[in-house]
Amino acid sequence: MLFYQLFKSLIGQTITIELKNDIMITGKLISVDQFLNLKLSDVQGTDPKKNPILSSLKTCFIRGNVIRYVLLPQDQIDTQLLKESAIKEAAKIKEEERKMQNRK
Repeated sequence: MLFYQLFKSLIGQTITIELKNDIMITGKLISVDQFLNLKLSDVQGTDPKKNPILSSLKTCFIRGNVIRYVLLPQDQIDTQLLKESAIKEAAKIKEEERKMQNRK
């Protein structure tokens, strides 16, 4: 949920995505779901000579399992949200571990 919340906070921002097949796509983030599938608008390929089909796309949907890296605009990342989410996730994991130990 940590990354889902991060991407939700970046809706409307321009991001660059590197896919597992080495294609890099830049576009404005429109939506994200819990599987980290992303929808982008104003799509551009970083190498139009290598992938000319990307220059004709206006929007695209990218499955989360084909993404290798996501380059985010550093000035747009809400670090406070990240800290709070990381603390909540860590507390949740510790609570689950404690419950498992008590069951034994």
